[in-house]
Amino acid sequence: MYAIIETGGKQYKVSEGDVLRVEKLGVEAGTSYTFDQVLLVSGDDVKVGAPTVSGATVDADIVGDVKGKKVVVYKYKRKTGYHKKNGHRQQYTEVKITKINA
Repeated sequence: MYAIIETGGKQYKVSEGDVLRVEKLGVEAGTSYTFDQVLLVSGDDVKVGAPTVSGATVDADIVGDVKGKKVVVYKYKRKTGYHKKNGHRQQYTEVKITKINA
């Protein structure tokens, strides 16, 4: 059984026991979280939402907050002496899917 959920403007295919990184949720580690934006549930039969499946939720436990790889942003204009270096590390929340309620 799997489901497709939407969080942080992205869609994820999840099944029970999966650990995935989603955009930062702002929830403490060790607590539970419920995703209510379920777009599709597949088990014995497939339920497709329009746009979401009514009454379907996905329960997850928050593992913790992590940071992604560093991305270096370098701006440069020739002949003017202009250059600027900047970096960015995206923050994620790791979640473990515990149950799919359909």
